Amino acid sequence: MARLDDIFKAYDIRGTVPDQLDSSVAAAVGTAFARFTKADRILVGRDMRASGVALSAAFAAGAAGEGAAISDLGMVSTDLVYFASGKLDAPAVMFTASHNPAAYNGMKLCLAGARPVGQDTGLADIRAIVEEQLGTAPGPAPPVEQVDLIEAYAAHVRSFVDLSVLRPLKVVADTANGMGGVVLPPVFAPLPFDLEILYPEPDGSFPNHPADPIQPANLRDLQARVTGTGADVGLAFDGDADRVFLVDETGQPLSGSLTTAMVAAAMLDKHPGAKVIYNLICSKAVPEVITERGGVPVRTRVGHSFIKAVMAETGAVFGGEHSGHYYFRDNYRADSGLIAAVVVLEMLSRSGESLSRMRVPFERYADSGEINTEVRDPAAVIEAVAGSYPAAELDWTDGLTVDVGEWWFNLRPSNTEPLLRLNLEAPDAESCRRHTDEVLALIRQAARKV
Repeated sequence: MARLDDIFKAYDIRGTVPDQLDSSVAAAVGTAFARFTKADRILVGRDMRASGVALSAAFAAGAAGEGAAISDLGMVSTDLVYFASGKLDAPAVMFTASHNPAAYNGMKLCLAGARPVGQDTGLADIRAIVEEQLGTAPGPAPPVEQVDLIEAYAAHVRSFVDLSVLRPLKVVADTANGMGGVVLPPVFAPLPFDLEILYPEPDGSFPNHPADPIQPANLRDLQARVTGTGADVGLAFDGDADRVFLVDETGQPLSGSLTTAMVAAAMLDKHPGAKVIYNLICSKAVPEVITERGGVPVRTRVGHSFIKAVMAETGAVFGGEHSGHYYFRDNYRADSGLIAAVVVLEMLSRSGESLSRMRVPFERYADSGEINTEVRDPAAVIEAVAGSYPAAELDWTDGLTVDVGEWWFNLRPSNTEPLLRLNLEAPDAESCRRHTDEVLALIRQAARKV
């Protein structure tokens, strides 16, 4: 069962194909998911990775063996699958490894109504059934209903903005040969924007650059095209197009925290006094903006299943993560980079300002970005770093958050990769650089000892 330890994460299933994840595992997950949900119907979507065809077929065979009818959504984005689950009130699976390299694939599962499936909300139970089923030959390929929801999804995305206020803007989107190239055109078709897409052809080998927009190197083509064409804004999507990062007209990227603060302000203008979720690695600017705009900030740990659960408990209208995930109550509490993008475009249209000017009131601190370090024993390293700050406020909600007052950092193990992730924020760029070097030195020192 070591293979299952490798691929079952905190809120999805993910691994390399075929050594960690193959058709037998996918079939067992299909059986387990159908047995766990007891659903009459399961929706199946996949991204552009070549391995998704066989894996999704095996999943469908496993699920059909438990009596579930299969509805094939085709090659779509993850947020379209969540929309389908909400609209059709059926559980769903999306075959994707998001931003991971071509050798990976995985499964994001949700219950009817796009309700999350994570370690504490079903994934552990599903894994237990998979352990029993692994090695059992799946049944024959089942009959499959083809369901096309792309136009309904596009209309749903547009419903989050006032179309009458939108003004002509030049928009460049880098979809990195991912699913953004499929879903952006129908969303933007009736809008007054001049849309140019870089690398629109779906290709799971990612021939141009990795579909991981949180890494600065993967924004370079978009930045060059935005500044070279005089565009108003750039949009960078990950492989399954559920995350987005923005670039302003000068080529400067916006962090996920900055976009969260901006979208929170827009949502609070429409829903005064509402609660807004933000995760614990977001900038302190996020809860400040929420409070200033009359909202109620609610802090939570990192990860979509956790945020969706807290949104359901609190009735929050919106939630944002530093990693570029943005969640909307009226999107079945699911995340959608495209909805966040059109909300920002509406803000730009209303303000009449450039994005570089509009961002200024929301951008209050300097941050390190996410810095990843490979270590043999993440827990031991985190404990050692914590011991270096005896006078600081320590929070163990998700990894370690150390608040020194003027600056703070979070150190947490990745849920999907063998990495330790550092996010640090300080009042200005110089102190951010200095403290980042300080914490990285502590990490390296601790890693050598464990």
